[in-house]
Amino acid sequence: MTIQKHKKLNKGEVTHIERVANEMFLIKIKTAPDFSSKPGQFISILCDGHAMRRPFSIMNFEKGEISLLFKRKGDGTAFISALKVGDTVDFIGAMGNGFSLNNDRILLVGAGVGVAPVYYLKKYLKDGVRLIAGFQNSGEIPACLKNEIDFISTDDGSGEVQGKGSIVDYLEEQISRYQPDRICVCGPHIVLKLTSEIAKAHDIPCEVAMEKTMACSIGVCRGCVITLNKNGKLENASVCKDGPVFLGEEVVW
Repeated sequence: MTIQKHKKLNKGEVTHIERVANEMFLIKIKTAPDFSSKPGQFISILCDGHAMRRPFSIMNFEKGEISLLFKRKGDGTAFISALKVGDTVDFIGAMGNGFSLNNDRILLVGAGVGVAPVYYLKKYLKDGVRLIAGFQNSGEIPACLKNEIDFISTDDGSGEVQGKGSIVDYLEEQISRYQPDRICVCGPHIVLKLTSEIAKAHDIPCEVAMEKTMACSIGVCRGCVITLNKNGKLENASVCKDGPVFLGEEVVW
């Protein structure tokens, strides 16, 4: 198969796909030789029968393959979960602005599929990072990542995990233990908000990878707009183009 690329428009080949948790899947896609990405960026996949592409955070990129972790929820993700090795994937990306890549002591926080981009940052930086993550229950923990996470909590305490309850419940303890220079987080809105507030209380810079429903994925439709407060001035920003990573202290929650 010939891998094609025109600017951000790409076609790739599925090299691996498997269910790694209850409704969670890992897919790997072979890309064009000149494809590049960094932690926090995403790609948007065209699904048969749907006009709008579906955005997914990149979980890893190495040896010419993108890895994505996604949860099957609707028709779009059902289409992707049914793909087979050798199938062609039409996508745009890598898109957006990712995490800062300076080598601080970083506490990485993920919740659910939000673990994907912070895991990518851990793989990218290799040293000076600690990854903690929370899931609803043991059946939601991705088998492909379980041994890569330093601390896991489940809402119901199920599984061989270190904590019971939200991962946010353990942030104070983890900050005290690890003494991070920076916190990077991805997950549901409430996890981003609370993590940002806790980080601010400790005077620790916090980068949040926002999860938002997107339509165009290129900043044209303005369907994923959030409000930022920059030095007392309110302004709008598109998650797809200006983010998805923002400073937590600047987001108007």
